[in-house]
Amino acid sequence: MKALIAMSGGVDSSVAAKLTKEAGYECVGCTMKLFDTAEENNADDARKVAGRLGMDFYVLDLQDDFRCRVIDKFIDCYSRGVTPNPCIDCNKNLKFGKLLQKADELGCDHIVTGHYARVEHDSNTDKYILRKGLDVSKDQSYVLYTLTQEQLSHIWFPLGELTKAQVRELAESGGFDNANRPESQDICFVPDGDYAAVIRKYADCEFPEGDYVDLEGNVIGKHKGIIHYTIGQTRGLGQAFGEKRYVCRIDAEKNQVVLGHNEDVFSSYAKATDFNWISGEPPEGEIRCRVRVRYKQKEQWATVRPLGEDAAEIFFDEPQRAITPGQAAVLYDEDVVLGGGTLV
Repeated sequence: MKALIAMSGGVDSSVAAKLTKEAGYECVGCTMKLFDTAEENNADDARKVAGRLGMDFYVLDLQDDFRCRVIDKFIDCYSRGVTPNPCIDCNKNLKFGKLLQKADELGCDHIVTGHYARVEHDSNTDKYILRKGLDVSKDQSYVLYTLTQEQLSHIWFPLGELTKAQVRELAESGGFDNANRPESQDICFVPDGDYAAVIRKYADCEFPEGDYVDLEGNVIGKHKGIIHYTIGQTRGLGQAFGEKRYVCRIDAEKNQVVLGHNEDVFSSYAKATDFNWISGEPPEGEIRCRVRVRYKQKEQWATVRPLGEDAAEIFFDEPQRAITPGQAAVLYDEDVVLGGGTLV
């Protein structure tokens, strides 16, 4: 068996490579070059680990694809008052799109990444199942809901059964220089967290000031451009209103940011499109399950009603705060991912 290991230069993918090698696979390491020369150090670190493990190593230049599929979409979403999740787009189009193509070219049976999640095969249904990683604090199943049955049949997540502490111990025992490297919490192409600066850098247009309005449409102030805001935001509004205000809606056509009070950002209803059901097909009727609408949120009970194959309505038992267009709604049955879609 032969496996392509997606290697970022970090501790997780390095240990994934080590475990895959120890499992008896013929391994090939691969780093994706995505956006600029700042990634050279990551590629060098990955190359060192691959060399230590006796693996062939490639750097796959995906800068054009990343710009088109991830950065351009990121800019387009913010320009429409939508808050995207670029990690989901990267996983869908590059890590489990382009890398799977590269794996096939190299004759690899599997692609391996350092994600904290698990893939299992159900012999009763002959379907693949995506489960949460056992380390709940590191679980990454939320950003993997786009995976298809065909993709899951070629994927292995060796870290799914491990805690982060165990991963660092394995890195130390393997003599990896990155064993204790701090984790990055930011989007890779926004390392300082300044989304607006990145958008202005890449966009071909300006995002002018506009009006803050209340829920009745009354003008109550000036905002600095819609790309600076997201649903539920209360900090960084740039002015005092005499009472705490929250972003309830962003109207890109009118260039308005609608402000309300805390209770105004709660809702019991959501709709999601571009839906992917992990089983490959939607349920025949509405289902009861838990739903997560943000990466670190605890799943919440809801009734979900499929709308054809690629959309669903979600009715939460309790109102949820800041259900944000552009983010993902991901459905769970205990620790099993049922599917997910983009909130609209």
